[in-house]
Amino acid sequence: MFGLFKKDPTKKLRKDLQALQEKAMKMQRNGDIRGSSMISQQADELWQKIQQLEAEEKK
Repeated sequence: MFGLFKKDPTKKLRKDLQALQEKAMKMQRNGDIRGSSMISQQADELWQKIQQLEAEEKK
């Protein structure tokens, strides 16, 4: 009952992840492969952080 109004800590991170993935896709389509890979790496690190936070929540 008290968890009803609790904010999801990963909600903002997921939104940021989606934005990074879209940016990487657009860069790749425009031919900037190096820039795309750098953004994809940032997105991967963010995804790992999200997974870590979700694992801690389940404990």
